[in-house]
Amino acid sequence: MSQGTLEKRQFGHRSRLALSPAEVSKNDAQAHAARTMWNLLHAWWQMMPKEKRTLAHADAAIRQARQDIDFLAVLPAQAAQTVLKTYFRAWKNCWEGRANAPKFKGRFRSVMSVDIPQGRDLNIVRVHRRWGMANIPRVGRVRFRWTKDLPVGKHAGPENRITGARLVKDALGWHIAFRVQTLGTKPEPHSGPEVGIDVGINVPIALSDGETYEHGEWLTAKEQARLLHLEQRAAQRKRHRKPGERTSRRLHRTYDQIAELRAKAKRRAFDWQHRTTTAIARTYGTVVVEALTLTSMVKSARGTIKEPGKHVAQKAGLNRSISGEAWGRTVSMLTYKTALLGGTLHQVPAPGTSRRCSACGITTPGSRESQAVFVCKNPDCGWTGNADHNAARNVLHLYRTGLARVPAAGRAVVRRAKRVKPAAAR
Repeated sequence: MSQGTLEKRQFGHRSRLALSPAEVSKNDAQAHAARTMWNLLHAWWQMMPKEKRTLAHADAAIRQARQDIDFLAVLPAQAAQTVLKTYFRAWKNCWEGRANAPKFKGRFRSVMSVDIPQGRDLNIVRVHRRWGMANIPRVGRVRFRWTKDLPVGKHAGPENRITGARLVKDALGWHIAFRVQTLGTKPEPHSGPEVGIDVGINVPIALSDGETYEHGEWLTAKEQARLLHLEQRAAQRKRHRKPGERTSRRLHRTYDQIAELRAKAKRRAFDWQHRTTTAIARTYGTVVVEALTLTSMVKSARGTIKEPGKHVAQKAGLNRSISGEAWGRTVSMLTYKTALLGGTLHQVPAPGTSRRCSACGITTPGSRESQAVFVCKNPDCGWTGNADHNAARNVLHLYRTGLARVPAAGRAVVRRAKRVKPAAAR
């Protein structure tokens, strides 16, 4: 190992669990118990006077609740303590202005999850090239997909270990998210070239050097047809439901099938984004993106009763397309991946990058003839090229003229890395 500066890194890794119906039932019971524990804590917090809202009083309350309510006993004691700590941390984040106040967790609106706070309880082993096994408290030994090397067995140590995990359920089933802590050398400065990035809808990612990253539909034609059929079936069954009548099991099943297809599309989008951002971070040392205000870009055009908006349906379709491309998630991935590989990510002001000519630097009305072609109307220039590459070149030019800044997320990644001395220097 190099004698350079070492740093501790913490990251998460999510894998799919292969559970039997009995194991799924046990996990569901624990997740519902954890959600109920949260709701009981929330009710206790609202009833107690301010001077009694302490961690010790809350701990005594949940211990008593686990004795009085039978189904809460299926939740392991350590997982119940994690629910308590998470609830108090949520209030601290609220008081410090980082989040909203904690709320009641509904049965169908909340993500089902269970924490395993101690990594040593997992007893992870690799049994096959594609499968590993882990111990889940009060469930037993379960299999999970082995898609990334984890610090287990002889590769584990005080500085390289799994510190805990969380079981999470989505429309595709149960998954396990490991919390991993590793010790590695601080990356050397990336020697790759500089690149500007323009994000869009027709061309998701265009680079200033002419490279583009595109993707097709996340669902196949057959899957899209099935999704449309399920949505129509759900609308029909909902229309025939009487006011105040409970949702039928058939309608719930249809909703689950719709959620499964949408989750599959989301997973494919995540995979494409991870592969694309990893390739960019490995190739380029300096990555420059636009500082977009996405919340303003996806704001509805409905307007008010006195002043109704125009082209509301078209704007709603544009908003769905922008949200579907998840530009903010792309920037977040690039931020931490460039930092881990020794590169840097910068943001530049977004206004005018798509209308300015990257050859002469002049913004002339009518130069953006179409969505794909840029023709400079300046009589002294007349440059013609791809509109997305033109915007990416403008983004890189703004960085080179000194109008860039490092995003706060990137500074946080660097600040969280704890630097320690190498073993030889201790």
